[in-house]
Amino acid sequence: MSIKRTALSVGVVGAAALSVALTTAGTASAHGTMTNPVSRIAACYAEGPEHPVSQVCKDLVATSGTQPLYDWNEVNIANANGNPQALIPDGRLCSANRDKYAALDWPRTDWPATPVKAGAYTFQFRATAPHVGTQTVYITKPGYNPTQPLKWSDLDPTPVAQVQVDRNTVNGSYSYSGTLPQRTGRQILYTIWQRSDSPEAFYACSDVDFGAGTGSAPAVSALAAPAAPSDAQIAADAPRSTVAHHGHGGDPNSPAGRTVPTASAAVGTSATGPLLLAGAAAIGVGWAAMVLRRRRVEAVRRGA
Repeated sequence: MSIKRTALSVGVVGAAALSVALTTAGTASAHGTMTNPVSRIAACYAEGPEHPVSQVCKDLVATSGTQPLYDWNEVNIANANGNPQALIPDGRLCSANRDKYAALDWPRTDWPATPVKAGAYTFQFRATAPHVGTQTVYITKPGYNPTQPLKWSDLDPTPVAQVQVDRNTVNGSYSYSGTLPQRTGRQILYTIWQRSDSPEAFYACSDVDFGAGTGSAPAVSALAAPAAPSDAQIAADAPRSTVAHHGHGGDPNSPAGRTVPTASAAVGTSATGPLLLAGAAAIGVGWAAMVLRRRRVEAVRRGA
């Protein structure tokens, strides 16, 4: 192999190696959760990861730390491909079978619950990175026992809402209508957001309270009624998140499922990814030029 070809090959390999190392640093994730009715993770995050108010959220932080709450929009499975029951076992629905979010599966009756009543209901899903796909909301069957781990068989197979979503949101959220059936007491609404531009899917458990089923929403104390995280809180806490959005289908010009550097102090914002890749390529080309120049000098010396 000629000196020139060898040097160029080394440069290309070096650039490729650096690019792979950077792009595999982390997989983009964190794209949203239900905020009306508020999901378990959104409710605890809204209380404040460093100073939660409700006992269940305090216990979550004591057990799992604050990071799951700063990553509140990341309860996902990258390769769900529309087959959640094969990937998520009974008792692990709220966490999507991810150990990081295992506390969300606790069968407790003190999760902050949104007061609701049977009839028309407007759902709201906060999407920090909108994706094309289908959002489906299920409700637990009559007689559901909230002191037992949530199973697939606990969910009514008829959705209370199902909608096709795209990359267009209003004020950062999807909003759509559904119909809540007659229920009493505490129930769970289970949301599945299956992307159609990727096998990735997102999951959320929202606790609701129908009260005695008299047709009016129950009175819930200020402590029990959850609030959704505000835009200001989300923006302020963004640097504490360990996940990024860019290149994972959130950008319509980038391929779905592409990996990018994880957001960190070393990487900065998600927009840094392409700059890092360009820098890696430049380093590889520069190294190739250096090798080629050195080989030429050695050849001249040998011929002298």
